[in-house]
Amino acid sequence: MNIAVVGAGFRCRILLELVEKHAFAELKPNIIAVADINDDAPGFLKAKEKGLFVTHDYNEFFDRDDIDLIIELTGDNKVFFDILSKKKKSVRAINHHTARLFWEVGVSSIQEETSEELEKTKTMYRLVLNGLIQDEVMIIDLNYRILDINDILLAKLGIEREKVVGRYCYAISHHQDVPCSGKEHPCPLVEVKETLEHARATHIHLDKDNQQIYYSISCYPLFENNELVSVVEVAKDITKDIKWKKALMQQDKLASLGKLAATIAHEINNPLAAVLTYIRLMIKLISRNRFSPERLEDISRYLTTMESETARCGDIVKNLLAFSRQSKITISSHSIADIIERALTLIAHELKIKEIQLKKSIESNIPKVQGDFRQIQQVLLNLMYNASEAMQKGGTLTVTANRSVAVNGFLEVVISDTGCGIAEGDMGNIFEPFFTTKEEGKGVGLGLALAYGIITQHNGTIAVESELDKGSTFTVRLPCE
Repeated sequence: MNIAVVGAGFRCRILLELVEKHAFAELKPNIIAVADINDDAPGFLKAKEKGLFVTHDYNEFFDRDDIDLIIELTGDNKVFFDILSKKKKSVRAINHHTARLFWEVGVSSIQEETSEELEKTKTMYRLVLNGLIQDEVMIIDLNYRILDINDILLAKLGIEREKVVGRYCYAISHHQDVPCSGKEHPCPLVEVKETLEHARATHIHLDKDNQQIYYSISCYPLFENNELVSVVEVAKDITKDIKWKKALMQQDKLASLGKLAATIAHEINNPLAAVLTYIRLMIKLISRNRFSPERLEDISRYLTTMESETARCGDIVKNLLAFSRQSKITISSHSIADIIERALTLIAHELKIKEIQLKKSIESNIPKVQGDFRQIQQVLLNLMYNASEAMQKGGTLTVTANRSVAVNGFLEVVISDTGCGIAEGDMGNIFEPFFTTKEEGKGVGLGLALAYGIITQHNGTIAVESELDKGSTFTVRLPCE
C-alpha cells in the first residue's frame, strides 16, 4: 500500500520511523511521497534523507497512479476537504483527527486475510492511535464498555490501561453508575446507535483531582460486515476556550453594570436636583415669613413640580424593577385577537386625543398563541404607546396579526406607525436598557428592553424596520398552537 503524506511535521516523522522499523508480513505500508510548504519541517527532512519524493504542493499527488492512500497531517480541515474533492476515486484519504478512517482502511484490507494479518493491522492502528493523534480517544462497544484507550487519555486520568479496559465509559469519564443522559450530558453513543452516523456533544468530565474539564466529544461508528459493532470516541479538551469565554462574559457583565449604574444615577439625579432646588426656595420663603398670595402661588407651583419630579423617580424605579425582575411566565393558550383588543382599549383615548387613525387586520381562524396573557399585552401596549408618541401631529396606527410565513409554528403581530421614525444610527441600540430618543422627562428607555426580554422568555423574536419621517414597523413572532 503506497502512502503519500500531506503535512510534514513531527507526526509525519514519527510515521516514517514507525513504518520503517515495523515489519509487516502481508500488509506492507510504503510511504513514497511527502508534501509540506516548509523545507525545515521534521518529516520533510526525514523524507529527503530517505530519498523519497518531496514537494511543496500536494496537488502533484493527484496525477500519480502509484498512490493508494493519502494521510492529511496538517490539522487543517480545509486541506483535508480539498484532498477529498481532488483525489482519484481509487485513492483513500485519512484525517489525523480520528482513528476511525484508518481503522476502516485496516479492516477493509484484511477481512479475507489471516488472523496474523489482522494483528499486524491492529498494531499499526495502535501506533497511529498513540503516536499521531493528539486528542483523547476511546474505543467503546455498544454496551458502553471500553475496548481500548490511548496513552494521552490514560495520562490525563492518571490510571493504568488494565484498570480501564472492560469498564464502562461513564464510570471512567464521569465517575457515575449509569450512562450519560439529559440535556447537560447527552450521550453521543446513543445517537450513533440510532442514526448510524457521526454524533457530537459537549460534556463536563472530572480529572484525577476531581476538577471539571470541558470536552467536545465526537463519536464515529465502526462497522463490521455492515453492522455497527463499536464507536471511536474522540474527546478534545476545550476547557481553556470555555474559561476564556466566561471571562469575557464576566467583563461584559461588569461593563454593563457600570453603564447601568451611571445611567440610573443620571436619570434619578435630574429630578432629585429639581426637587431639592424647590425645597430650598420654600425654606427660604418660610424663613422670611412671606406668604403673600403671589408667594402662595409660587409655593403651589413648586409643590406641583416636586410632585411631578418625585413621581418620575418612582416611575424610573418601577420600570427598573420590572426590567430586572425575572418574572415566571405562565404559558397557556390565548386568543391573540383578545390580547390585541385589550391593549387597544387601553390606548383608545390616547389615539382619539392625538387624532390617530387605527387600522386593524386579524387573520380569521388564526391559531391561539402560547404565552402569558398579561406579559404579551404589556409588550403590545408598549409598542402601541411608542407608536402614539411618534405621531404627535396625528397619523395612522396599523395593527395586523397572522400566521408567520417565515417560521412554521409561529404567528406574527405587526405594529406600524406613520410617525417620525428612528435614525439609522439608533437602530442598533433601541433594545438596550435606558436608551431613548424621547425628550428629557418623557421616557427612561426601558419599554423596549422590557419588551425584548418578555418576548425572548416566550421563545419568540421582536424586530424593527424604520425610516426617518416615514415611520416604524415592529414585528413580534410568538409560538402558537
